[in-house]
Amino acid sequence: MQSLKFLSNYLRRHWLFYLLGILALYLVDAINVYVPQFTGEITDGLEKGILDMNGVMAIVWKVLLFGVLIAAGRFFWRYFLFGAARKVETELRNDMFGHLTKLSTRYFNEHKTGDLMAHFTNDLMSVRQLVGMTVISAFDATVMLVLVLSKMVSYVSARLTLVAVIPLLLIILADYFYGKAMHRRFRMKQQAFATLTDSVQETVSGIRVIKAFVQERKELYAFAKTNAMTKEKNLGVVRLQSMFMPVMDLIVGLSSLLTLLYGGYLAITGEITVGQFVAFNAYIGMLVWPMMAVGECITAISQGMASLGRIVNIFREKPDIVDAPYVKPIDSLKGDIRLTDLTFAYPDLPQVDVLKNVSVHVKTGETLAILGRTGSGKTTLPNLLLRLYDAPEGTIFIDGHPIKEIPLAILRRDIAYVPQDNFLFSDTLQNNIAFGADENTLEAVEAAAKEACIHDNIEGFPEKYQTIVGERGVTLSGGQKQRSSIARALMKDAPILILDDALSAVDTDTEKQILENLRRNRQGRTTLIIAHRISTIQDADHILVLDDGCAAEYGTHEELMALGGIYRSVHDKQQLEKQLREEGGVQHD
Repeated sequence: MQSLKFLSNYLRRHWLFYLLGILALYLVDAINVYVPQFTGEITDGLEKGILDMNGVMAIVWKVLLFGVLIAAGRFFWRYFLFGAARKVETELRNDMFGHLTKLSTRYFNEHKTGDLMAHFTNDLMSVRQLVGMTVISAFDATVMLVLVLSKMVSYVSARLTLVAVIPLLLIILADYFYGKAMHRRFRMKQQAFATLTDSVQETVSGIRVIKAFVQERKELYAFAKTNAMTKEKNLGVVRLQSMFMPVMDLIVGLSSLLTLLYGGYLAITGEITVGQFVAFNAYIGMLVWPMMAVGECITAISQGMASLGRIVNIFREKPDIVDAPYVKPIDSLKGDIRLTDLTFAYPDLPQVDVLKNVSVHVKTGETLAILGRTGSGKTTLPNLLLRLYDAPEGTIFIDGHPIKEIPLAILRRDIAYVPQDNFLFSDTLQNNIAFGADENTLEAVEAAAKEACIHDNIEGFPEKYQTIVGERGVTLSGGQKQRSSIARALMKDAPILILDDALSAVDTDTEKQILENLRRNRQGRTTLIIAHRISTIQDADHILVLDDGCAAEYGTHEELMALGGIYRSVHDKQQLEKQLREEGGVQHD
């Protein structure tokens, strides 16, 4: 019921289209039931010799007129009803996509891409069938059934109609069991399709790793198993449909047999005319479609409701991160960041504290560098500052405001973030760099690219800034992707810039130039740099060393070197590695 209530909100928006379409459909059905009567009248007239050629032509002209009206009616009901179904599908797809963009990171961690893609393809198609063809079939079958039975009773014989219809009642029983089985099998089919889609998506995304490890045969075998399972679930639906249609034919055939036997007897005894007998057989033929439509409706309703339920489940999901009721009317951020006894554990692992009692204060215009081993909690800090996850109350303040008092739109607008992933869209370099900016002029994009030291590389491409980078930036090297991501962040020109290990794939000379550009152009703006290399962070105003989630050391480069702790150990080790590379003639890429 909740699914139908949800769907009714979309149907109400297009009630006029549905009304006009149903009226046109009713007109077609009402006219159709007169055609067998005309045939019967011609038959009786010719048999009794009371119908001349003029009488025949008069009836023929009626049939032609009705044919034109039926053609026009069919055009309009198709236009209005199928048009309304497409509109509902389009609005549902837009709303579902918009809702997905609002959901929190947790939801996408728990749901596979293939499953979500199945919602946008097969599920929406089934819902479109539900609000389109199913509406047509259900209304058409009902109206035709009522009109045809009325004609059979009024024009021919009530007794003959009762005899012919009794076998058709078996369809109700068959429909009941068929509907329950179809609903169950279709859900299994959709789940199998989602698994197949996810398998293909994951394999294509990781094709380079698969080739590098020579795992093509293994992946082919795994895909064949998934594909075979999908085939079996689809065949389960097909088998059920294959069984249902012959049963419908058998029932309709039984009705036709009884009509021939009893109707023939009534015609011989003179209770009905030959023309009425001919018309009645035509009416029995017209009943076949409504009976078949019942089965099709049950199939479409079962599939549509199963898909609608999956879609409604998406809309039931609520974002974990939203604006608090007490949010303040803040227009912009300056960049003063303060962490106070920050302890945090991810929701899916609440027993493991990723950060433990971390306290640090970065004033507006200062640079904070964060160093630590893998898994020490470095990336968790930008996740919390961007409110991809919520930190405990009273632990994060920006410009003196608790972070939850800052509107989400303002918070994320005024923080430029370069993640470790360096995700690029399958678009031009110009559009990728200008992705988060208000303007997309080539001059502004080039300026940002120069600051990120990627301009010369781009100028070397045949299409320059109009180069399509491929899915996830696959046509670029690791260093080029990193610098393109940095350019995108610089293009945003935000008060706060976060670089999460964003220089790991560039050589030391390029790194030095990028850092110099940042110091020169980001004066008065706050910068957070997360890195593994001491050379990346040694000029920062403050350096925070994380160890197992704790703030192990904090200070300037000189202070931490004098301390002789973790930072000094990392520095000495990297210097030794650099010396060995230089002595061995190995250059860092």
